[in-house]
Amino acid sequence: MSDPMEWIAASLLPGLGPVTLARLRQEGVDIPRLLRAETGLPSHCRLRPQTMAALHDYQRRGALYRRAEEMLADAEAHDFSLLTLSDPAYPELLHQIPDPPMLVWLRGDARLLSLPQLALVGSRKASREGCRLAYEFAAALSASGIVPVSGLALGIDAAAHRACVDQQRPTVAVIGTGVDRVYPQRHRALADAILDNAGVILSEYPPGTPPLPAHFPKRNRIISGLAVGTLVVEAAVRSGSLITARQALEQGREVFAIPGSIHNPLSRGCHALIREGATLVEQVDQIIEPLGALLGALLPERPPASSHVAAAPAPTDPLLEQIPFDSVWLDHLAAELALPVAELQAGLMLLQLDGHIELSGSRVRRIR
Repeated sequence: MSDPMEWIAASLLPGLGPVTLARLRQEGVDIPRLLRAETGLPSHCRLRPQTMAALHDYQRRGALYRRAEEMLADAEAHDFSLLTLSDPAYPELLHQIPDPPMLVWLRGDARLLSLPQLALVGSRKASREGCRLAYEFAAALSASGIVPVSGLALGIDAAAHRACVDQQRPTVAVIGTGVDRVYPQRHRALADAILDNAGVILSEYPPGTPPLPAHFPKRNRIISGLAVGTLVVEAAVRSGSLITARQALEQGREVFAIPGSIHNPLSRGCHALIREGATLVEQVDQIIEPLGALLGALLPERPPASSHVAAAPAPTDPLLEQIPFDSVWLDHLAAELALPVAELQAGLMLLQLDGHIELSGSRVRRIR
Protein backbone atom coordinates (compact mmCIF):
# COMPACT_ATOMS: atom_id res chain seq x y z
CA MET A 1 0.00 0.00 0.00
CA SER A 2 1.34 3.44 -0.95
CA ASP A 3 2.21 6.18 1.49
CA PRO A 4 -0.90 8.36 2.03
CA MET A 5 1.32 11.41 1.74
CA GLU A 6 2.04 10.52 -1.89
CA TRP A 7 -1.67 10.43 -2.66
CA ILE A 8 -2.16 13.75 -0.87
CA ALA A 9 0.56 15.24 -3.04
CA ALA A 10 -1.00 13.71 -6.14
CA SER A 11 -4.37 15.26 -5.25
CA LEU A 12 -2.66 18.66 -5.10
CA LEU A 13 -1.01 18.37 -8.51
CA PRO A 14 -2.40 21.03 -10.85
CA GLY A 15 -4.14 19.54 -13.86
CA LEU A 16 -4.48 16.04 -12.37
CA GLY A 17 -8.22 15.67 -11.77
CA PRO A 18 -10.35 12.50 -11.73
CA VAL A 19 -10.63 12.34 -15.53
CA THR A 20 -6.87 12.65 -16.14
CA LEU A 21 -6.21 10.22 -13.30
CA ALA A 22 -8.60 7.69 -14.87
CA ARG A 23 -6.79 8.03 -18.22
CA LEU A 24 -3.40 7.47 -16.59
CA ARG A 25 -4.69 4.43 -14.71
CA GLN A 26 -6.00 2.98 -17.96
CA GLU A 27 -2.50 3.36 -19.34
CA GLY A 28 -1.10 1.47 -16.35
CA VAL A 29 0.59 4.48 -14.76
CA ASP A 30 1.18 4.01 -11.02
CA ILE A 31 0.74 7.50 -9.54
CA PRO A 32 2.82 6.99 -6.35
CA ARG A 33 5.68 5.51 -8.40
CA LEU A 34 5.40 8.44 -10.80
CA LEU A 35 5.75 10.81 -7.85
CA ARG A 36 8.83 8.92 -6.67
CA ALA A 37 10.31 9.07 -10.20
CA GLU A 38 10.35 5.24 -10.26
CA THR A 39 8.36 5.15 -13.50
CA GLY A 40 7.67 7.45 -16.40
CA LEU A 41 4.78 8.22 -18.71
CA PRO A 42 4.04 6.23 -21.86
CA SER A 43 5.35 8.02 -24.93
CA HIS A 44 1.85 8.96 -26.11
CA CYS A 45 0.81 10.44 -22.70
CA ARG A 46 1.42 14.07 -21.94
CA LEU A 47 0.81 16.12 -18.82
CA ARG A 48 0.59 19.88 -18.59
CA PRO A 49 3.86 21.75 -17.99
CA GLN A 50 2.63 22.95 -14.58
CA THR A 51 1.81 19.34 -13.61
CA MET A 52 5.30 18.18 -14.55
CA ALA A 53 6.84 21.14 -12.70
CA ALA A 54 4.90 20.22 -9.54
CA LEU A 55 6.03 16.58 -9.88
CA HIS A 56 9.67 17.65 -10.02
CA ASP A 57 9.08 19.98 -7.06
CA TYR A 58 7.78 17.04 -5.01
CA GLN A 59 10.76 14.90 -5.97
CA ARG A 60 13.10 17.68 -4.79
CA ARG A 61 11.13 17.82 -1.52
CA GLY A 62 10.03 21.32 -2.31
CA ALA A 63 6.83 23.22 -1.47
CA LEU A 64 4.48 20.46 -2.67
CA TYR A 65 6.26 17.85 -0.56
CA ARG A 66 6.13 20.06 2.53
CA ARG A 67 2.45 20.89 1.95
CA ALA A 68 1.52 17.22 1.70
CA GLU A 69 3.56 16.47 4.83
CA GLU A 70 1.76 19.23 6.75
CA MET A 71 -1.67 18.02 5.60
CA LEU A 72 -0.96 14.45 6.70
CA ALA A 73 0.21 15.65 10.12
CA ASP A 74 -2.89 17.85 10.42
CA ALA A 75 -5.14 14.91 9.55
CA GLU A 76 -3.54 12.80 12.26
CA ALA A 77 -3.86 15.63 14.78
CA HIS A 78 -7.59 16.05 14.07
CA ASP A 79 -8.37 12.35 13.73
CA PHE A 80 -9.28 12.60 10.05
CA SER A 81 -8.90 9.35 8.15
CA LEU A 82 -7.67 8.91 4.58
CA LEU A 83 -8.64 6.24 2.08
CA THR A 84 -6.59 6.06 -1.11
CA LEU A 85 -7.10 4.10 -4.30
CA SER A 86 -4.40 1.67 -3.17
CA ASP A 87 -5.98 1.13 0.26
CA PRO A 88 -7.73 -2.27 0.72
CA ALA A 89 -10.45 -0.47 2.70
CA TYR A 90 -11.31 1.83 -0.23
CA PRO A 91 -15.00 1.17 -1.04
CA GLU A 92 -15.21 -1.43 -3.81
CA LEU A 93 -18.26 0.10 -5.51
CA LEU A 94 -16.63 3.52 -5.58
CA HIS A 95 -13.49 1.95 -7.02
CA GLN A 96 -15.56 0.66 -9.95
CA ILE A 97 -16.82 4.02 -11.25
CA PRO A 98 -15.04 5.55 -14.27
CA ASP A 99 -13.56 8.47 -12.31
CA PRO A 100 -13.13 7.55 -8.63
CA PRO A 101 -11.48 10.11 -6.35
CA MET A 102 -7.82 9.29 -5.81
CA LEU A 103 -8.36 9.74 -2.09
CA VAL A 104 -11.18 10.58 0.28
CA TRP A 105 -10.89 12.35 3.60
CA LEU A 106 -13.32 11.24 6.24
CA ARG A 107 -14.51 11.60 9.79
CA GLY A 108 -15.97 8.53 11.42
CA ASP A 109 -15.37 4.81 11.05
CA ALA A 110 -14.38 3.87 7.49
CA ARG A 111 -15.68 0.32 8.03
CA LEU A 112 -19.20 1.70 7.59
CA LEU A 113 -18.42 2.13 3.88
CA SER A 114 -18.19 -1.63 3.45
CA LEU A 115 -21.92 -1.99 4.26
CA PRO A 116 -24.60 -1.74 1.54
CA GLN A 117 -25.61 1.85 0.89
CA LEU A 118 -28.46 3.52 -0.95
CA ALA A 119 -28.33 7.15 -2.06
CA LEU A 120 -31.30 9.39 -1.28
CA VAL A 121 -31.32 12.66 -3.20
CA GLY A 122 -33.77 15.39 -4.04
CA SER A 123 -34.57 19.06 -4.04
CA ARG A 124 -33.04 21.52 -1.60
CA LYS A 125 -36.40 23.35 -1.71
CA ALA A 126 -38.43 20.23 -1.04
CA SER A 127 -42.07 20.31 -0.03
CA ARG A 128 -43.15 19.18 3.42
CA GLU A 129 -44.49 16.01 1.86
CA GLY A 130 -41.21 15.36 0.06
CA CYS A 131 -39.24 15.74 3.28
CA ARG A 132 -41.67 13.40 5.04
CA LEU A 133 -41.22 10.75 2.36
CA ALA A 134 -37.43 11.10 2.46
CA TYR A 135 -37.48 10.75 6.24
CA GLU A 136 -39.73 7.68 6.24
CA PHE A 137 -37.94 5.90 3.38
CA ALA A 138 -34.54 6.55 4.99
CA ALA A 139 -35.80 5.29 8.35
CA ALA A 140 -37.18 2.09 6.82
CA LEU A 141 -34.08 1.46 4.69
CA SER A 142 -31.86 1.98 7.71
CA ALA A 143 -33.95 -0.46 9.75
CA SER A 144 -33.45 -2.98 6.94
CA GLY A 145 -29.65 -2.82 7.19
CA ILE A 146 -29.05 -0.45 4.27
CA VAL A 147 -27.02 2.67 5.07
CA PRO A 148 -28.59 5.84 3.57
CA VAL A 149 -26.07 8.12 1.88
CA SER A 150 -26.78 11.71 0.92
CA GLY A 151 -25.15 15.12 0.66
CA LEU A 152 -25.98 17.03 3.89
CA ALA A 153 -27.78 19.69 1.84
CA LEU A 154 -31.05 21.37 2.72
CA GLY A 155 -34.34 19.65 1.98
CA ILE A 156 -34.35 15.96 1.03
CA ASP A 157 -30.72 15.31 2.09
CA ALA A 158 -31.26 16.68 5.57
CA ALA A 159 -34.51 14.73 6.04
CA ALA A 160 -32.77 11.46 5.11
CA HIS A 161 -29.88 12.08 7.51
CA ARG A 162 -32.22 13.13 10.33
CA ALA A 163 -34.22 9.93 10.01
CA CYS A 164 -31.08 7.93 10.72
CA VAL A 165 -29.98 10.17 13.56
CA ASP A 166 -33.41 9.94 15.20
CA GLN A 167 -33.19 6.15 15.05
CA GLN A 168 -29.60 6.25 16.33
CA ARG A 169 -28.44 4.52 13.16
CA PRO A 170 -25.50 5.41 10.90
CA THR A 171 -25.67 7.43 7.70
CA VAL A 172 -23.03 8.67 5.24
CA ALA A 173 -22.78 12.34 4.24
CA VAL A 174 -20.71 13.20 1.15
CA ILE A 175 -19.88 16.89 1.22
CA GLY A 176 -18.45 19.46 -1.19
CA THR A 177 -16.12 21.13 1.32
CA GLY A 178 -13.28 19.92 3.49
CA VAL A 179 -14.36 17.54 6.26
CA ASP A 180 -13.49 20.21 8.81
CA ARG A 181 -16.29 22.42 7.50
CA VAL A 182 -20.06 22.14 7.46
CA TYR A 183 -22.16 23.63 4.69
CA PRO A 184 -24.75 24.94 5.15
CA GLN A 185 -23.76 26.20 8.57
CA ARG A 186 -27.21 25.47 10.00
CA HIS A 187 -26.42 21.74 9.65
CA ARG A 188 -23.52 21.78 12.08
CA ALA A 189 -25.60 20.11 14.81
CA LEU A 190 -26.84 17.55 12.27
CA ALA A 191 -23.26 16.79 11.21
CA ASP A 192 -22.26 16.30 14.85
CA ALA A 193 -25.24 14.00 15.39
CA ILE A 194 -24.24 11.91 12.35
CA LEU A 195 -20.82 11.33 13.86
CA ASP A 196 -22.27 10.68 17.32
CA ASN A 197 -24.37 7.87 15.81
CA ALA A 198 -21.46 6.02 14.15
CA GLY A 199 -21.95 7.76 10.81
CA VAL A 200 -19.36 9.02 8.35
CA ILE A 201 -18.73 12.41 6.76
CA LEU A 202 -16.44 12.25 3.74
CA SER A 203 -15.07 14.43 0.96
CA GLU A 204 -12.53 14.25 -1.83
CA TYR A 205 -11.52 17.82 -0.99
CA PRO A 206 -8.77 18.47 1.59
CA PRO A 207 -9.50 20.09 4.96
CA GLY A 208 -9.96 23.82 4.72
CA THR A 209 -11.68 23.69 1.31
CA PRO A 210 -14.54 26.24 1.20
CA PRO A 211 -17.99 25.54 -0.33
CA LEU A 212 -17.21 26.40 -3.96
CA PRO A 213 -20.18 25.98 -6.34
CA ALA A 214 -18.29 23.69 -8.74
CA HIS A 215 -17.57 21.15 -6.00
CA PHE A 216 -21.17 20.08 -5.41
CA PRO A 217 -21.97 18.68 -8.87
CA LYS A 218 -18.61 16.85 -8.82
CA ARG A 219 -19.29 15.22 -5.45
CA ASN A 220 -22.57 13.76 -6.77
CA ARG A 221 -20.68 11.00 -8.60
CA ILE A 222 -19.35 9.88 -5.20
CA ILE A 223 -22.83 9.78 -3.66
CA SER A 224 -24.07 7.51 -6.46
CA GLY A 225 -20.76 5.67 -6.67
CA LEU A 226 -20.84 4.52 -3.05
CA ALA A 227 -24.38 3.18 -3.38
CA VAL A 228 -25.97 0.13 -4.94
CA GLY A 229 -28.80 2.38 -6.09
CA THR A 230 -30.16 5.92 -5.96
CA LEU A 231 -33.63 6.99 -4.83
CA VAL A 232 -34.85 10.36 -6.11
CA VAL A 233 -37.60 11.74 -3.87
CA GLU A 234 -38.34 15.16 -5.41
CA ALA A 235 -36.48 16.90 -8.21
CA ALA A 236 -37.01 19.55 -10.82
CA VAL A 237 -36.28 18.69 -14.44
CA ARG A 238 -32.95 20.50 -14.28
CA SER A 239 -31.35 19.71 -10.95
CA GLY A 240 -28.33 18.21 -9.29
CA SER A 241 -30.48 15.29 -8.18
CA LEU A 242 -31.11 14.26 -11.77
CA ILE A 243 -27.39 14.57 -12.47
CA THR A 244 -26.77 12.16 -9.60
CA ALA A 245 -29.40 9.76 -10.89
CA ARG A 246 -28.02 9.76 -14.43
CA GLN A 247 -24.52 9.25 -13.08
CA ALA A 248 -25.86 6.25 -11.18
CA LEU A 249 -27.25 4.85 -14.45
CA GLU A 250 -23.89 5.41 -16.15
CA GLN A 251 -22.22 3.61 -13.25
CA GLY A 252 -24.52 0.62 -13.76
CA ARG A 253 -26.50 1.19 -10.58
CA GLU A 254 -30.25 0.99 -9.96
CA VAL A 255 -32.30 4.18 -9.99
CA PHE A 256 -35.62 4.57 -8.19
CA ALA A 257 -38.02 7.51 -8.25
CA ILE A 258 -41.09 8.46 -6.24
CA PRO A 259 -43.90 9.87 -8.41
CA GLY A 260 -45.95 12.89 -7.44
CA SER A 261 -48.58 15.29 -8.66
CA ILE A 262 -48.36 16.27 -12.33
CA HIS A 263 -48.87 19.86 -11.16
CA ASN A 264 -45.86 19.83 -8.82
CA PRO A 265 -42.68 21.12 -10.55
CA LEU A 266 -40.65 19.04 -8.09
CA SER A 267 -42.27 15.86 -9.38
CA ARG A 268 -41.32 16.44 -13.00
CA GLY A 269 -37.74 15.30 -12.55
CA CYS A 270 -38.91 12.03 -11.01
CA HIS A 271 -41.43 11.53 -13.81
CA ALA A 272 -38.70 12.15 -16.39
CA LEU A 273 -36.52 9.49 -14.77
CA ILE A 274 -39.41 7.02 -14.72
CA ARG A 275 -39.98 7.61 -18.44
CA GLU A 276 -36.28 6.92 -18.98
CA GLY A 277 -36.47 3.59 -17.16
CA ALA A 278 -36.11 4.34 -13.45
CA THR A 279 -38.16 2.11 -11.16
CA LEU A 280 -41.31 3.76 -9.83
CA VAL A 281 -41.56 3.16 -6.09
CA GLU A 282 -44.31 3.80 -3.57
CA GLN A 283 -42.97 1.72 -0.69
CA VAL A 284 -39.65 0.46 0.60
CA ASP A 285 -40.15 -3.16 -0.46
CA GLN A 286 -40.11 -2.00 -4.08
CA ILE A 287 -36.51 -0.92 -3.53
CA ILE A 288 -35.34 -3.85 -1.45
CA GLU A 289 -36.76 -6.61 -3.67
CA PRO A 290 -34.83 -5.72 -6.87
CA LEU A 291 -31.67 -5.20 -4.82
CA GLY A 292 -32.01 -8.46 -2.90
CA ALA A 293 -29.96 -10.58 -5.30
CA LEU A 294 -27.21 -7.96 -5.36
CA LEU A 295 -27.06 -7.43 -1.62
CA GLY A 296 -27.47 -11.08 -0.70
CA ALA A 297 -26.55 -11.88 2.87
CA LEU A 298 -25.59 -8.27 3.60
CA LEU A 299 -29.25 -7.46 4.31
CA PRO A 300 -30.08 -8.75 7.81
CA GLU A 301 -33.87 -8.82 7.43
CA ARG A 302 -36.80 -7.39 5.56
CA PRO A 303 -38.37 -4.20 6.91
CA PRO A 304 -41.42 -4.56 9.12
CA ALA A 305 -44.80 -4.06 7.51
CA SER A 306 -45.03 -0.61 9.08
CA SER A 307 -42.17 0.55 6.86
CA HIS A 308 -44.41 0.56 3.78
CA VAL A 309 -44.17 4.27 4.10
CA ALA A 310 -45.87 5.57 1.02
CA ALA A 311 -49.13 3.66 1.30
CA ALA A 312 -51.96 6.03 2.11
CA PRO A 313 -53.96 5.30 5.26
CA ALA A 314 -57.65 4.65 5.00
CA PRO A 315 -59.49 7.95 5.51
CA THR A 316 -61.46 8.25 8.72
CA ASP A 317 -62.75 11.79 8.17
CA PRO A 318 -65.43 12.55 5.52
CA LEU A 319 -63.79 15.91 4.86
CA LEU A 320 -60.44 14.25 4.09
CA GLU A 321 -62.05 12.14 1.38
CA GLN A 322 -63.09 15.32 -0.43
CA ILE A 323 -59.62 16.89 -0.51
CA PRO A 324 -57.56 16.09 -3.63
CA PHE A 325 -53.85 15.33 -3.67
CA ASP A 326 -53.41 18.22 -6.11
CA SER A 327 -53.50 21.71 -4.60
CA VAL A 328 -56.91 23.40 -4.61
CA TRP A 329 -58.12 26.86 -3.56
CA LEU A 330 -59.95 26.97 -0.22
CA ASP A 331 -62.86 29.03 -1.59
CA HIS A 332 -63.30 26.58 -4.49
CA LEU A 333 -63.31 23.66 -2.06
CA ALA A 334 -65.78 25.44 0.23
CA ALA A 335 -68.12 26.11 -2.71
CA GLU A 336 -67.87 22.53 -3.92
CA LEU A 337 -68.67 21.17 -0.44
CA ALA A 338 -71.30 23.85 0.29
CA LEU A 339 -69.54 24.74 3.54
CA PRO A 340 -68.88 28.15 5.07
CA VAL A 341 -65.17 28.99 4.71
CA ALA A 342 -64.81 29.37 8.50
CA GLU A 343 -66.26 25.90 9.11
CA LEU A 344 -64.03 24.42 6.41
CA GLN A 345 -60.93 26.03 7.91
CA ALA A 346 -61.73 24.60 11.35
CA GLY A 347 -61.91 21.10 9.90
CA LEU A 348 -58.75 21.62 7.88
CA MET A 349 -56.80 22.68 10.95
CA LEU A 350 -57.57 19.35 12.62
CA LEU A 351 -56.52 17.43 9.52
CA GLN A 352 -53.32 19.44 9.32
CA LEU A 353 -52.48 18.68 12.94
CA ASP A 354 -52.90 14.97 12.16
CA GLY A 355 -50.53 15.31 9.20
CA HIS A 356 -53.10 14.44 6.52
CA ILE A 357 -53.05 17.72 4.59
CA GLU A 358 -50.76 20.63 3.76
CA LEU A 359 -52.01 24.21 3.89
CA SER A 360 -50.14 26.80 1.85
CA GLY A 361 -51.66 30.27 1.94
CA SER A 362 -55.18 29.98 0.50
CA ARG A 363 -54.57 26.53 -0.99
CA VAL A 364 -54.78 23.04 0.46
CA ARG A 365 -53.79 19.57 -0.71
CA ARG A 366 -53.95 16.11 0.76
CA ILE A 367 -50.60 14.48 1.51
CA ARG A 368 -51.67 11.21 3.18
